[in-house]
Amino acid sequence: MNHSLNIPDLHQKFVNESVSRLQSDERILGVAAGGSVLLGTMDEFSDLDLVVVTDSESFEEVMNERQSIATGIGDLIDCFTGEHVGEPRLLICLYGPPLIHIDLKFVSIDDLEEKVEDPVLLWERDNILSKVLYRTEGKFPKPQPDWIEERFWIWIHYCATKIGRGELFEALDFLSFLRNAVLGPLLLVKNNARPQGVRKIEFNASDQEIEKLKSTIAIHDFKSCYQALLNSIELYKDIRTVKGNKVAEEHVTQYLSQIKNGKMCQQGTGEEL
Repeated sequence: MNHSLNIPDLHQKFVNESVSRLQSDERILGVAAGGSVLLGTMDEFSDLDLVVVTDSESFEEVMNERQSIATGIGDLIDCFTGEHVGEPRLLICLYGPPLIHIDLKFVSIDDLEEKVEDPVLLWERDNILSKVLYRTEGKFPKPQPDWIEERFWIWIHYCATKIGRGELFEALDFLSFLRNAVLGPLLLVKNNARPQGVRKIEFNASDQEIEKLKSTIAIHDFKSCYQALLNSIELYKDIRTVKGNKVAEEHVTQYLSQIKNGKMCQQGTGEEL
């Protein structure tokens, strides 16, 4: 199979060499590529996402040997498994020099239909992967507006309590979570892009939307965190596509006012936020 791709030379060189070496392992039925390869957005800074498919009988054996397999397909510097993203089958690798980030996901042929995208086949034995891969269509998970609205105002109250108490590092972490779990994905969906946190949002959202998103970034300061939370609320209300929970919104907004007024009284200043 021709596995030449429209990708940077360094990535193409790795594909050519790694696929050639993986073919010699009879337990491996094929190799595919996903991620930015599919989106046509790969550049010199991109990771390369490879899916290594094994026969069902050999999957556990290959999983136990995946680090040695990764070592055998290139100049491996270091690697670790992907439990932190809920995917223990993933081996996150750094090769080089020159440095290149490669994600190797090992899957059994039995699990190939469970996918969030339809990868590009780089090589396969006897059309085995083709027969399975295209039975179903991969669909990248989108944010669920109703699910978000059910949680949004409780989340906002949580952040407000941290700001009120002065746990500003916790508040900063929460504001980042809100961008990754809510604001970024909703903006990307609105702009017909893959809703993957805030990945590549600078290239997909409008300048006005980017400015609004930037206003949700705070520093370790009460006023800054408080204003960023208010800006997060306003941006969410601008882009949500479901009916809001007016009761929760009203009560949480009142609580925010209390936090603001209480903080200013504690500081002994009449300065406005």
